[in-house]
Amino acid sequence: MKRAFILSIICLLLLPAATFAQNRQRTTNRRSTQKSRPQTSQAASDARIAGAARVADQIKVLTRFLYLLGGVAKGIEAADAAARAGEATPAQVEQTQRSKATVTESLRNVREGLDNLEIEFRTKPELLRYYTRLAGVAAGAAAAEDQAAANQFDQAGRSLLGVVNRLTDVLLEMR
Repeated sequence: MKRAFILSIICLLLLPAATFAQNRQRTTNRRSTQKSRPQTSQAASDARIAGAARVADQIKVLTRFLYLLGGVAKGIEAADAAARAGEATPAQVEQTQRSKATVTESLRNVREGLDNLEIEFRTKPELLRYYTRLAGVAAGAAAAEDQAAANQFDQAGRSLLGVVNRLTDVLLEMR
């Protein structure tokens, strides 16, 4: 019952990650009497600030997920050990399988959000210079997804820590 509660919290926390990935910001064109050069640098600055906010949002989502993953992973490992020892009921085994599927699905959502972040940085000229540091974070999340599918939840968490480190480096470069 406790695991189901924890997994539902994980799902609720990751829903905003999918929402961020699907939203796009719309800007309105402002007419001004300023020269085009200051507008261009202002647009670049605005894009950099928006990009940094997206990176920060991904860091927040990942750190919350990692915090919850630690407890869930321990619960899954304990349930798997009980199942191997023959001490688990069929309902507990089924709940553990659902928990594993939920974690894997949550990691898929995280990866999709990071894919969209990479695409945004790759396609916006103002953010392209930061893309070189950002490139590969979705691959790190995909590796974590594969590790979770192979019941290596601790290693999946470690892979996600590497992703958080890279995102933090990008954020530091953008300041």
